[in-house]
Amino acid sequence: MSGWRDRALAVWTWARGVEGEVDDRIAAIGGWLVEHRPRTRAHWTIAALCLLVAVGAVLDYLTLPPPIPSYQAVRANWKSSEAWLYDRHGVLIDSSRVDFDRRRLGWTTLDKVADTTRQVLVAAEDHRFYSHGGVDWLATMGALRDRLQGRKSRGASTLSMQLADFLSPDLARPGARGWLDKIRQMRAGLAIENGWSKDQILEGYVNMAGFRGEAQGIGAAALGLFGKTPDALSRDDALMLAALLPDPQANAVTVARRACRLSHDQDCARFEGEAYSMLGPARSLALDPGLAPHLAAKLLTKPGLKVTTTLDADIQKIAIEALKRQLQGLGSSRARDGAVVVLDNASGDVLAYVGGIGGNSTAPAVDGAGSYRQAGSTLKPFLYAEAIEKGYLTPASILDDSPVQLDTASGLYVPQNYDKGFKGPVSARSALAGSLNVPAVRTLLLVGVDSFRDRLRDSGYRGLVEDGDYYGYSLALGSAEVTLLEQADAYRSLANGGRWAPVRLTKDDPHPAAKPITTPQAAWIVADMMADPNARAVTFGLDSSLRVPFWAAVKTGTSKAMRDNWCVGFSDRYTVAVWVGNMEGDPMRVVSGISGAAPVWRDVMMALHADRPGKESPMPAGVEARAIRFADNIEQPRREYFLAGTGMNVIAEAPDTARPPRITNPVSGSVYALDPDIPIDRQRLAVAVSGDAVTHRLVLDKRDLGDASTSPLILPGPGRHRLALLDLSGKVVDQVVFTMR
Repeated sequence: MSGWRDRALAVWTWARGVEGEVDDRIAAIGGWLVEHRPRTRAHWTIAALCLLVAVGAVLDYLTLPPPIPSYQAVRANWKSSEAWLYDRHGVLIDSSRVDFDRRRLGWTTLDKVADTTRQVLVAAEDHRFYSHGGVDWLATMGALRDRLQGRKSRGASTLSMQLADFLSPDLARPGARGWLDKIRQMRAGLAIENGWSKDQILEGYVNMAGFRGEAQGIGAAALGLFGKTPDALSRDDALMLAALLPDPQANAVTVARRACRLSHDQDCARFEGEAYSMLGPARSLALDPGLAPHLAAKLLTKPGLKVTTTLDADIQKIAIEALKRQLQGLGSSRARDGAVVVLDNASGDVLAYVGGIGGNSTAPAVDGAGSYRQAGSTLKPFLYAEAIEKGYLTPASILDDSPVQLDTASGLYVPQNYDKGFKGPVSARSALAGSLNVPAVRTLLLVGVDSFRDRLRDSGYRGLVEDGDYYGYSLALGSAEVTLLEQADAYRSLANGGRWAPVRLTKDDPHPAAKPITTPQAAWIVADMMADPNARAVTFGLDSSLRVPFWAAVKTGTSKAMRDNWCVGFSDRYTVAVWVGNMEGDPMRVVSGISGAAPVWRDVMMALHADRPGKESPMPAGVEARAIRFADNIEQPRREYFLAGTGMNVIAEAPDTARPPRITNPVSGSVYALDPDIPIDRQRLAVAVSGDAVTHRLVLDKRDLGDASTSPLILPGPGRHRLALLDLSGKVVDQVVFTMR
């Protein structure tokens, strides 16, 4: 009986050791058989049955396949590595890869795969696919025979079994090559056949198979390797893909040899060249229009995400072409980058969002529409609107465009105009339309820096996070940093009667109620000032890029050191904002707002209004029109608009007698350095006094200089000096302190 005991011990040991997963109860049966050897034939029969049950239970447990999800569940849980951006009409405008672990596109249904491709893949991987139930028993027996005879066997895995591996990576884990693993895979293939149709199995296989590198699925493989869609693949393309399946990292020669064998063609010379071409640099995804890459990077944050934007693909193309044409004309030595935003005034929908066009850009990934840049003169309309709203100015008010020096905490501030010249007395309308800097600074003195800063903040300029003292008087000239999208929305508020609301980028964005920021009357008057081609003629000429054959209000701006060009304007329906410059911040060469950004603005505006010209909105209640003329012919007579109750017919510059006398030069806090290379008598300092100073005297360091109206030249020595202006009674009405070195 020792032979029986040895065999029982062997079975028990095998049961306990097979892959370490034997149920304790089954092992206990084997142990019981060792301890209780059969004594009769009946005992022998019972023992054999118990042993068979135990072995069967062990095999069933060890080869139990994992749960197989349904076709519907697999489809529902499929996540592409890409995300897609659509315009308001459902047109694809861009896509972005979000998942970098693997590359797969959207699920490709079987009807979107070329018939030839399906036939080639089935013939190459499982030619009896439609006749077996998940396991190809003929292929399995053939593989077993080859193994017993020591020959290299052809794989017997069916498409169903391979799909099971894709659905349950545990089946294909490293080292899972034993015969128990094979039985488990076969059982998984049978289970799939019980729940999936043949077409569903083939569809799942072509979507989950790995073809090359990180490309998973027929969609990613077709686009990445051939630049095609799955329904456009040729027979040779399909043969190449099938040749990749056994070894996705195979070289071109190996792939060509496999493709030739699968094709059964006599002449296979073409395959090697095709293989090298396929495995060369990855094809671009030709179906991705790439119209809004910066917005895609902003909105596409999750794999498989599909975002419908408010953009219009046609308007986006118009903006891209206009910007591309202008930058190519300027050349990379003058300006390399630009951006365009187009808004629908009524809804706030962003119709175009061009963050850049690449080209000669040295920072093509930077979003020019969302980056903060210095605003330049584009903030002036909001300054004049506030001054008009508060009654400080009218469009006809006379402002002095002459040199001015302002003492600030950071030193002397001396604003200058773009052309370095001065126009003398000008109306507020001409000052805004002509983008004159000194009148803007004088207007800021009336409004107040803090008040103007708050108005800009309320108009959507969220980058103004400091208080007014931080920006100082230069805020009138746009020293604050803003984005192009903020610019467009702020100007849109002027088009909408001074009511501001955030823009909408996607169809799911809310429609918030607009907030009144500027009064409708002030907004309308400022828009009329910006739309006046005659008012800006002195600065820009009558036939500049700002002039269009319909009503449109527009303003340009150029930042310090020629780093940024802006052109922002609106019609009754659209607001268009354009920025041109260099992303890296280096200055442009021979480019201004009128020659850089304005041509793009005009081209986009003309295209948008090809069907219907823009028209001025009706004059709101609370505004009156008058025919005016200017004393001394400062400007030509014209029709002007005023807030109700502030209108006048004759406009004159305030006479000197109406102004209190003030020392205008030198400015308090100034520091002057004597140059040893210049004769000393040619370095005298001219004293200037404004207002009626005929009866006033000047005193320098207690030394009487005489009548203040004579504008004396002084040459004080090194040190700190005090210059005072005294009236007839000897009272000091103004004084300044300056230093000579």
